Amino acid sequence: MPVITLTTEWKPEDIYHGIIKGKLCSMCPGITIIDNAGNIPVFNISHASFVIRNTWNNYPKGTIHIICVHSEAGNKHDHLIVKARDHFFIGTDNGIFNLILNSDPDEVVKIEHKGCTDELEVFAKAAAGLVSGKKMSDLGKPLANISERIPLRATIDKNVIIGSIIFIDSYGNAISNITREVFYRVFEDNNYRILIQSNKNYTDHIVEKYNDVPVGELLARFNSLDLLEISINGANVSELLSLSTGSVVRIDHSVKQASPNHLF
Repeated sequence: MPVITLTTEWKPEDIYHGIIKGKLCSMCPGITIIDNAGNIPVFNISHASFVIRNTWNNYPKGTIHIICVHSEAGNKHDHLIVKARDHFFIGTDNGIFNLILNSDPDEVVKIEHKGCTDELEVFAKAAAGLVSGKKMSDLGKPLANISERIPLRATIDKNVIIGSIIFIDSYGNAISNITREVFYRVFEDNNYRILIQSNKNYTDHIVEKYNDVPVGELLARFNSLDLLEISINGANVSELLSLSTGSVVRIDHSVKQASPNHLF
């Protein structure tokens, strides 16, 4: 029996967890339901897509991923089932599927509501249909395309990369959209300076681990996602530097300074 994951914008105490889990347990007895992520910032499709994009392929093939983020259907946003790489995604066609997959899906159907407008009921019934072995075409009308959103990517100029913070983790570490590949394509043989928010806060080298610098020192490292992460060893860099999603990270060519890792 496949696994069902939930990614939602609900707080832990919200009733919606119990509603959809109850419906799924009733419709699919014995099913495994996993909270992939909750408390996603309300309506924040970019945040939700980042979480799902970096988690879904850790689950076994055949997993059904239900996405309850900005999930109400509208005139232009239908409820869909999207299949990609032997996984199923159920949610709303608000651009999130494109951001998650960053590629064309294998199959898409518009879910037939049949008089039901409550998206929790719609999503649960669609998941139950897949669990029971129904084909996607039995659950909705095939579609050729999904809505697209352009992901926010780092920009490259001569000896300059300008990126932005796209995710703040539980420790306050600030994850940027600057990939390892982009960084070393520009700065493989050059000195560089990584500036966060302003010219006051910078470091001029990459470390592997947080403990490679003294406690309280600013650092930059490539995390397990191969994205440039800004941190402070033993502290919350996002609070100390007032970082949030959208904060600017700039990397430029620089002569090495005698005192790196300046903060304040």
